[in-house]
Amino acid sequence: MARIIHPTAIVSRKAELADGVEIGSYCVIGENVTIDEGTKIDSRVSIQGWTRIGKRCHIFPGVVIGTPAQDVHYKGGRTFVEIGDNNLIREYATIHRGTKEESTTHVGSNNFLMAYCHIAHNCWVGNNVVIANMGTLAGYVKVEDRAVIGGLTAVHQFVRIGTFAMIGGCTKVIKDIPPFTLADGNPASLWGLNIVGLRRAGFSENTRNYLSRAYKIIFRSGLNTSQALEKVENELEGIPEVDYLCNFIRTSKRGICKEERRRH
Repeated sequence: MARIIHPTAIVSRKAELADGVEIGSYCVIGENVTIDEGTKIDSRVSIQGWTRIGKRCHIFPGVVIGTPAQDVHYKGGRTFVEIGDNNLIREYATIHRGTKEESTTHVGSNNFLMAYCHIAHNCWVGNNVVIANMGTLAGYVKVEDRAVIGGLTAVHQFVRIGTFAMIGGCTKVIKDIPPFTLADGNPASLWGLNIVGLRRAGFSENTRNYLSRAYKIIFRSGLNTSQALEKVENELEGIPEVDYLCNFIRTSKRGICKEERRRH
């Protein structure tokens, strides 16, 4: 399949474009950019730096990818953006390169990044993630697979968002969001398990019940975190999802969001 490049687009001769790539009007594609087969780039998109984009992505008008990190520590070295396959990146989203020499900002596959999203330097976004309009990730944020981030939500640097977590719109996230949970507020607090998301994803009723029991022990029993995790691991040993939840909490460096005391 032939490449299609609009005559008004500026594409470096050193850029690597696979078969079936489409480049729209007034785009600017830099010399260190690689775009894999079947990806469509709409009008007025700028892709710069050492950027690699996978197969069958659709990048909408006004998107900017691969520009230098918005970080005073960036010294102009070679840093990267890596984007996987089958991503939808909507209008005016921005994705910046890493800060430290040879570091990378990573976006996986099958993600839906809505209009005006921002993914800052050195973020790591997994697969099947949804970030709604104007969702903003500061530097070094990690978003695990199948997380959902509501519109106008701001995530502090170095925060982790666990798999199957769902964050409401206009939320201020300054601590880690545990996997399988719902979070909302300013600052964010937990509102229970993401039961609907787990059910839709095919988690069994037994697994959902085990996670619910673990959640209640960790966040509603009145035990401190270490005591609660020990109790969960003793009572629910060998449940992979529960083990994952406990390990996520144990390895948190920023601390985790919890329920507000007034709610229980």
